[in-house]
Amino acid sequence: MGFSQAVSGMNAASKQLDVIGNNIANSATVGFKSASVSFADIYAGSKVGMGVKVASVIQNFNDGTATTTNNSLDVAISGNGFFRLVDSNGQIYYTRNGQFQLDAERNIVSADGLQLTGYLATGTPPQVQQGAAPGPLKISQQMLNASATTKASLQTNLNSNSEVPAKQPVNPLDADTFNYSTTITTYDSLGNQRNVQIFYVKTADNQWDVHYLDSSDPDGSLQKLGQMEFDSSGKLISDPEMTININGLNGSTDNTFTLSLANSTQQNMGKEVGSIKTPIINGYAPGNLVGYSINDDGSIYGLYSNQQTMLLGQIAMADFSNVNGLESAGNNNWRSTVNSGDEMLGVANSGTFGSLTSGALESSNVDMSQELVNMIVAQRNYQSNSQTIKTQDQILNTLVNLR
Repeated sequence: MGFSQAVSGMNAASKQLDVIGNNIANSATVGFKSASVSFADIYAGSKVGMGVKVASVIQNFNDGTATTTNNSLDVAISGNGFFRLVDSNGQIYYTRNGQFQLDAERNIVSADGLQLTGYLATGTPPQVQQGAAPGPLKISQQMLNASATTKASLQTNLNSNSEVPAKQPVNPLDADTFNYSTTITTYDSLGNQRNVQIFYVKTADNQWDVHYLDSSDPDGSLQKLGQMEFDSSGKLISDPEMTININGLNGSTDNTFTLSLANSTQQNMGKEVGSIKTPIINGYAPGNLVGYSINDDGSIYGLYSNQQTMLLGQIAMADFSNVNGLESAGNNNWRSTVNSGDEMLGVANSGTFGSLTSGALESSNVDMSQELVNMIVAQRNYQSNSQTIKTQDQILNTLVNLR
């Protein structure tokens, strides 16, 4: 009389309890994926069967719930994909745990010190090369250098009832020599603010001269910028593009930029001499890094003290043909295997990859209620198999005691 079937059943139930216990223990582990046991019967030329074995331990890669943390480097994945990590030896790991931080060299690293990989932004303006091999991502504290103004636009409405000024020539200090003026703030190559005054002077019906003065330049003088001509309905019909030349100041280079007056109009505004919609001007002063943010596609932007943002890089995502073929490496990480297939790289919100949520973490997907029910079932299985051994022992004892 054999006991192997019952022993195999007890071993299988014990293994199931191990898996259930591990699930429950990691119910609060960020990005943890619960597992379940797959059983298979054992036959060895016997119609009765030799018991049961654990065929495999299958992980459930369904999403966990995203929980807000307000930490800008915490990232939760919704949908397919893994974060791609690399250690100091170049070994690649994969994780769903988005708890990231900065190390002493400003690299983005996981809690166990593995570096998050992605695509660094290069060029002007910065762009990422997604086809390149991903490398470690970092958030540099390098200052954002100034950018000189190259273009500006003003949408102006001038009063058609304005009179031609009686006093000539145009004098920036004498309001009786021009009809309307406004000031725009531009920047030179060193980030110096250059306050450029624009003067509008009516010369005839539907005809205006435009002048400018760089009031930031002690040696600056009034310059003729161009002419504006309107049709009888007040629509601008002359070329709206004009060129402003700014002299270098405090070591900066001379700068030339275009000023567009497109969509400017001439209408009867009553007593108001003119109006300007919000100017649109590029260029900025230098700025220091004051923060960073991560978009839902994994793009990482630096936030600077000059109110500018700059693309620093983009998080790489990895996926596999068979995620259950991944090998657990501990610390909530996995390694690829022959069964998982090679990594498929991409970025969030593209192809089959899911999206990312900054300032949040993906909770464990362990269903505690289901695990407790599974525990009861596994316990009953273990007890039932042990009862089989007990019964067989009693029968064997009866046979031994036959006289």
